Amino acid sequence: MTTSGNTASVKAAHTETLAFIGGLLLIMALGLNLRPLLASASPLMEDIRAATGLGYGILAWLTTLPFLCMGAVALASGRLHRLLGENRGIMLSLAAIGVACALRQLSGTGVTLLATALLGGAGIALIQALVPGLVKRRFGSRMPLVMGFYSASLMSGGGLSAWISPRLAEMGGWQLGVGIWWVPALVTLAGWFLIFRRRGAPAANTAAIEGVRPWRLPRAWLLALFFGVINSGYSSVVTWLPQYYQELGWSAVAGGRLLAWMTLFQVLAALTMPMIAQRQKTADRRLLLAISLVMQLIGYLGFLFMPTSLALLWNAVGGFGLGACFSLGLILALDHLPDARAAGRLAAFMQGFGFMLNAMSPWISGTLREMTGSFIAAWALLAVGIVAMLAVTLRFNPARYPAVMRRAAR
Repeated sequence: MTTSGNTASVKAAHTETLAFIGGLLLIMALGLNLRPLLASASPLMEDIRAATGLGYGILAWLTTLPFLCMGAVALASGRLHRLLGENRGIMLSLAAIGVACALRQLSGTGVTLLATALLGGAGIALIQALVPGLVKRRFGSRMPLVMGFYSASLMSGGGLSAWISPRLAEMGGWQLGVGIWWVPALVTLAGWFLIFRRRGAPAANTAAIEGVRPWRLPRAWLLALFFGVINSGYSSVVTWLPQYYQELGWSAVAGGRLLAWMTLFQVLAALTMPMIAQRQKTADRRLLLAISLVMQLIGYLGFLFMPTSLALLWNAVGGFGLGACFSLGLILALDHLPDARAAGRLAAFMQGFGFMLNAMSPWISGTLREMTGSFIAAWALLAVGIVAMLAVTLRFNPARYPAVMRRAAR
């Protein structure tokens, strides 16, 4: 009897481990599909500009439009979740990303690029809005660890596309470089359908979902501002960093390679910082956030004063700060509420307005470039924002979370 019981326990543990690994791999596959639409065009901006005749201000909308979609869809994620459901919403989103990339490969007009930025951006946005609540619900106490792997895979997708796309463009033109990313979207869609098509999400805690009204909470607005500013650098960097270095004499391939180098450290940060957060005895993320913000600041100062002599160093340090801020920012929001769906709704609100702020960053940077003839003003503005957010970090004392979130249940 004891032997039988032990065998059953071992089998149950084995099954649980396999389920965890399978779920984690699917979450990571989702993340890999969320940045190629943005990052693949970055090292090819000059080719796209020459082929379409678009200026810097218009080209910035290739990044701005997806981030605006991320914000708008995140704010409507509660209604979309009820309308589509978790699994169907994710599958439709993967299909939208795949179709957008395929259209870019087929048609290289400026109109197509902008339209697919909207279509693909909507798909990216819905996945990003659904994943935090999904992870907190499915993975429980392992949430910080899984969010770290998700963030790392998200940034890996951006880095891989920035590295691979220029090489594909050399072989088959820039449309192949920006369009081939329909392939991983299709593969992930097939995997999600095969594994999760019969798994429905548990019944919603309607009271928790309907009771949380983030727009009534000053803390929710503070989180949105904080998340938006600390991640604004990513949208500007992924859009303009290769172009900045091309203006300093680097090639398109070298610029894409530099963005991929930065992404390596974003991935490293997205993995290590949540692992440290997982081991913390409390939910106090202030020290980790401060370290991450200082590293971003060092990167921007390097871009300003010594961009070429120590390019690898500034991109490594700044990339680590960017990667850490994204994953810690999501964990920070989820820490505020114990209920998974309520915390997911808060995280969606934070991402909604946060990504709208992100959306303006590449446009502002591109406009400053046209006005001043250099990206120096853009890096300086990002550095000022980071200094301001270092002061805001002091307010995220977990002992205060119950008090600042009390109105959420009213």
